[in-house]
Amino acid sequence: MRNSGIVAGLAATALVLTACGSGGDSGSDGVTTLTINVFGDSFSLPDNRSLYDEYEKAHKDVKIVENRSDFGNHHQNLQARLTAGSGAADLEVIEVGQVSGFVGQSDKFVNFRDRDVDTAQWTESTVQRASTPDGGTLIGLPTDIGGLAMCYRTDLFAQAGLPTNRDEVSALWSTWDSYVEVGNQFRGKVPNVRWFDAGGHVFTGILGNEEETYYNAKGDLVVEKNAAVKDAWDLTVKAIKAGQSAGLAEFSTEWNTGFQQGQFATITCPAWMMGYIQGNAPDTKGKWDIAKIPGGSGNWGGSYVTVPSQGKHIDAAVELAKWLTAPEQNIELFKAIGNFPSQESTWSRPEIADFTSEFFSNAPAGRIFPESLENAPKQVYGPQSGVIGNTFAGALNSVEQGTDPDKAWDSAMNDIEAAAGEG
Repeated sequence: MRNSGIVAGLAATALVLTACGSGGDSGSDGVTTLTINVFGDSFSLPDNRSLYDEYEKAHKDVKIVENRSDFGNHHQNLQARLTAGSGAADLEVIEVGQVSGFVGQSDKFVNFRDRDVDTAQWTESTVQRASTPDGGTLIGLPTDIGGLAMCYRTDLFAQAGLPTNRDEVSALWSTWDSYVEVGNQFRGKVPNVRWFDAGGHVFTGILGNEEETYYNAKGDLVVEKNAAVKDAWDLTVKAIKAGQSAGLAEFSTEWNTGFQQGQFATITCPAWMMGYIQGNAPDTKGKWDIAKIPGGSGNWGGSYVTVPSQGKHIDAAVELAKWLTAPEQNIELFKAIGNFPSQESTWSRPEIADFTSEFFSNAPAGRIFPESLENAPKQVYGPQSGVIGNTFAGALNSVEQGTDPDKAWDSAMNDIEAAAGEG
């Protein structure tokens, strides 16, 4: 589960601040109501079902109430409630790019290391991101992990005279530079179709294989002087200037329409993107496939389930958090909506390793994403990593709308500096 992702289209369903608080209580019937604040389709399943339904069936004394809001408001509201000392939900989901900003407030969360949790089931780096520097406190349990691939429209590739077989397509772009070169070959071959959806996705994909991007290992903000960030910006701008981008702001209504109408041929594709495509463009089933990401590896996405220490039902909330992040539930979510399990212990299980996606032309998704993660670096995140990523996405979208790239870069640097000062 990601990032600013998935959520903008859900903003209209966001509940007001007062409705999202820690309304968990025990009724006269002995049922404990647990509230969970999320962004996006955290634990949803097809046919209007969710994992909560399964938990409630097995725990007749528990009722779960989910409150959704958009990415930015969700994390801002959580910070406000932690500062106030009240109003947080019994469980709060925090995105990977935001979690380090909350680790510094570890006293405001339950320490899962004191709650009989086997942390060895997850990748070391995933656990480390939600842990204090000394490793003594773990504020959240990991849900999914991104992994990176490239989803592409086989019908549009065929129209452009490009190969459609996923192995042959993967061979087209061993690097991101070659991905842009193939985009130039595609450009103009299919009327009214661009190579990719939005510059922000390409930019994020390029940085997905870098250890240090916005922060260094010491926790210093290094955006402006990190050559990897500027190189990713310059290559993305080059592709935009070549007319490869559909210029559809990520997670906007127009972006959703772009999926449905086939307005772009490729999209940087973390595992959770599979569910987004299926949900927004069900009629495109069988027209998509999944190839390797340029560079061969990378990661983008993931979240954590936390239990604020101000809650009234901490023990019950901890048990729900442990259940929601257990391998069985993570496997079910992957098969249903594409959220890839962060438990490395699940990757070799037949339910994962042998999984193919009928929607994506029977692509072996259960092998593609682990292979992407095998050589991915242990990325460094900082308190404002999520905000900075969104800032770059917005800046690149402004370039797509005609803003001078140098001015867009300078504006982004000013916004990032201001955000870092607030953080």
